[in-house]
Amino acid sequence: MYQSLSRDTLPDAVTRLCALDSLMHRLVQAHGSPPLWQRTQSFETLVQIILEQKVSLASAMAVMLKVKKLSPSMTAEAFLELSEDELRAAGVSGRKVSYCASIASALISGVLDLRSLRRFSNEDILEKLNAIRGVGPWTSGVYLLMAIRREDAWPSGDRALVVSYAESSELSIVPSYRKFDEIAMQWQPLRGVAARVLWHAYLSRREK
Repeated sequence: MYQSLSRDTLPDAVTRLCALDSLMHRLVQAHGSPPLWQRTQSFETLVQIILEQKVSLASAMAVMLKVKKLSPSMTAEAFLELSEDELRAAGVSGRKVSYCASIASALISGVLDLRSLRRFSNEDILEKLNAIRGVGPWTSGVYLLMAIRREDAWPSGDRALVVSYAESSELSIVPSYRKFDEIAMQWQPLRGVAARVLWHAYLSRREK
C-alpha cells in the first residue's frame, strides 16, 4: 500500500519536512501548517484541473460552475452528451473541450480506471494519466497531489509554487520550471508536503 496524506498524517509529514529543510521550517513558523487541500478521485476533478490550466483558480471555478449547471452529475457519459457549442458558451475553450472529451472517452472505454489508481505507484499513476490526450505533468501531478494525496506528488510547472519559492528564498529571478523541478528533488520523499507549504505561504502573503 502507498501512503496518502490525511488530516491525521499531515501534521507528522510537515514535521518531518521541517526537519529535512530549513526553508520549509521557516515557512511553517511564519504561516502555520498548510491545510489538507483535497479533491475527489473523479472525472469531475480532472475536468476542473483541465479548466485550471494556464488560468487563475477563480476564472476556472467560474467556468466549472457553468459546466456543472449543464451537467449536474458530471459523469463522463453525461459530459459527452453536451455539445461543443454549449461548452464553449460556458467558457470552455475548444482545446479544453477536446481534452475533457478524451478523458471521458478513456474512462468509458476502460482505458483509464480512476478507482484503481490508488493501488499503483506514483510513477505508474502519472504514466497512466499522461497517456490521455490533454493530461500532462502538471495536470497529472495536481491530481496525484489533491485527489490521491500522495506525500511525494509534484505538480511540475505550477506557477504559484515557483513564485512562492522565489519569494521565500528572496531570489531576484524566478527559476525556470525545469530548474525548480531539480531544486524540489531535495524535498523527496515529501515533495507533496513541500508543495502544500509553498502554496500556503503564497496565499498567506496575498491575504495580508
